[in-house]
Parts: sequence; C-alpha cells; structure tokens
Amino acid sequence: MSAHCKQGSKRAANREKMSDLVAYVDGGCLGNPGPSGIGVVINGCADGPIRIAKWIGHQDNNVAEYAALMEALQYAVSLKARKLHVFSDSQVVVKQMTGEYTCRSPRLYSLHWTCRKLARSLKFSISHVPREDNAEANGLAQTALRRKFRLTAPRAPLF
Repeated sequence: MSAHCKQGSKRAANREKMSDLVAYVDGGCLGNPGPSGIGVVINGCADGPIRIAKWIGHQDNNVAEYAALMEALQYAVSLKARKLHVFSDSQVVVKQMTGEYTCRSPRLYSLHWTCRKLARSLKFSISHVPREDNAEANGLAQTALRRKFRLTAPRAPLF
C-alpha cells in the first residue's frame, strides 16, 4: 500500500471519529445585560475535546446562550460532522430549538434562525442539562468574560 493510500485511510478514519459529536454549551454575563462570554466543550473529535472560551461583548444572558450554541454548530459544520448532540442548561434555547416554544423575541430571532439553519446541515439534537452537569462549559464562559472584563474595566485611582 502506498504512503498516499495509508494517509487517505487515516484521514477517513479520523473523519469517521469526528462524525458524531457531543457539545456542552453555556453563555454567561456579569449582570443582565453585561459583559458576556461563551463556553463550549466539543467531544468526539479524533484529537480529543475542543474547548472554546470567547468574549462576546455586552449582551444579555439569552443572547450569550444562543451565541454558545451557534459556536458549537459552526465548529461542527466546519469539521464536516455528521451528527451533533448539544447539552445546554438554558431551557429557553432548548425549548425554542426543539419547537416547544416559538421564538418571538426580536433580539433572539436572527440568532435562533441562524442556529436552525446550521442545524439543518447535521443530524442535530439538543437536550436540557442541569447547570451542575454543565460545569466545564460554564467555567469556560466565566473565564472568558472575567478575563476580558478585568482587561477593559476602568481602573480605580491609586491614591
């Protein structure tokens, strides 16, 4: 077998390992609205878990939760994943994405629409998980927003 065929087989095996992903997502704010961050943990990748902690500016909690979901969806699509199951501690996001609730909020509608569109390119499912079972994604979101907030917060005078 040539080296090219071996590499092709290895890539195909890695792609197969990445085809079914599981993500834990969370968004958080200091205040509501306030400085916001997202945390995403994606399991099922050939090279191990992917951890994302990102500052997203001054948002409210529901926007942060949707931004975290969108990040997981975009990442899964970029990896050409076949399936993505998401765990979120946001009942609003889970119930809107499953169709149990209708998204009527003008500020959430475009995020919801974008997430639904991305989800159509995967075998997508989403479940609610208690906050204590979403600790790693929550910690990443908190780290992102606190790190950025400390860097940009006005400093008190030293005297």
